[in-house]
Amino acid sequence: MEKASRDRQPAVAGMFYPAYPDELSEQIDSFLRNANPPTIHGQILALVSPHAGYVYSGQVAAYGYKTVKGKSYDLVIVISPSHRAYFKGASVYAVGDYITPLGVAKVDREACTALMAQDPTIQFHPQVHEQEHALEVQIPFLQRVLNDFKLLPIVMGNQDYATCERLKDALLKVIKGKNILIVASSDLSHYHPDPEARTLDARVAEALERFDPKALHEILNSGKAEACGGGPMITAMLTAAALGAHQSKVLVYANSGDITGDRQAVVGYLSAVFYKENGDSSQKKVGIDLGLTEEEKQILHTIAREAIESRLEGKPLPPLPSPLTPTLEEYRGAFVTLTKNGNLRGCIGLIQPVKPLAASVQEMAVAAAFQDPRFPPLTKEEWPSIDIEISALTPFKEIQDLSEIQVGTHGLYIQKGPYSGLLLPQVATEYGWNREEFLQQTCIKAGLHPMAYKDPDAKIYIFSADIF
Repeated sequence: MEKASRDRQPAVAGMFYPAYPDELSEQIDSFLRNANPPTIHGQILALVSPHAGYVYSGQVAAYGYKTVKGKSYDLVIVISPSHRAYFKGASVYAVGDYITPLGVAKVDREACTALMAQDPTIQFHPQVHEQEHALEVQIPFLQRVLNDFKLLPIVMGNQDYATCERLKDALLKVIKGKNILIVASSDLSHYHPDPEARTLDARVAEALERFDPKALHEILNSGKAEACGGGPMITAMLTAAALGAHQSKVLVYANSGDITGDRQAVVGYLSAVFYKENGDSSQKKVGIDLGLTEEEKQILHTIAREAIESRLEGKPLPPLPSPLTPTLEEYRGAFVTLTKNGNLRGCIGLIQPVKPLAASVQEMAVAAAFQDPRFPPLTKEEWPSIDIEISALTPFKEIQDLSEIQVGTHGLYIQKGPYSGLLLPQVATEYGWNREEFLQQTCIKAGLHPMAYKDPDAKIYIFSADIF
């Protein structure tokens, strides 16, 4: 009886989510049915999930939880902010289990005790957990999508970068050798008009997409963006990175105005995943390495994002960074590809090396967002859900021998009379085409019949690209 009296009882059932098991299960299952996240090719180590009432943010949360549906984890670490009490460090619930209308979520008390032993700023403050909704609302989703798991519930007090690093260091010592999932509980901006909220929230999404915890901390600390769970998100990124994850994806974004229709004062929500790419050697990198450093690739992504954001705001293009590295000043063609929830949203390229790479990327980013004739111009509402891929091209080479074409390395450009078509190296790999299928599809892209590449007057060019 003593154990039961120490279990953490549901505090917001009937308010943030249904209090009856059948109704709660059906609501969560409905959200999961309607969620369509992109496929994640890797081991998911952490999620970012919102924590508002399910009617507002449950559909967004379902995108993240659907990516781990049916998976098995030894330990699920839910990290939430504290909304009702300020304290230093973090608090674990070490004396009982978490109860929801769906049953008991077993707390790993040994892990709680071990975590507190690692750092004096991690303690058990029972009052912190009693009414905290941000942690509680994650658990019913976990109970619906996962096999049996043990829970490590953490509420953060102060969320400065040093606290995030200390919590990460302590967690790494406790979870060593375990298969873990971290859930960082966070909403985004609060009570701004819809356009302003989307601009603020896009900055958080960009930092998450770049897998850049320091950048996220800086924009939150400077007031350029808002998130009540900044600390949990940063801690999740730091911990996931230490475990080998260096990839991230924002799965979906929405705000409360999308549900209520009230755009005057909205709250922002997103779902994101942090994951470790598959180590399968068959997952060969598409294209080639042109020697761009990670910093140079990040600069190009920033150039592309700032160019699109400026046009969305009706502002002129910002100046390119100065000075540019010699590699970014090289004259190269480039393509910029935009995707939304894994689906193509725009792709435009400059095929000839007539501009410095940095300038080519800036120009093509704007073209992909606003000038691709297959799509309407990009809107502010879509912007937080957009992923950017850049392909820096090598010069074209005309070929006579089709055996020179290497699927996975080369892109194709076919020209016949007034018709021409180009497909990037990654396209053949994504669709699983062989050489002949790649040639046929490039002809179709050019508006030619599929076998036109065999015509004597058809010109076939190969090229490659550094894709990032």
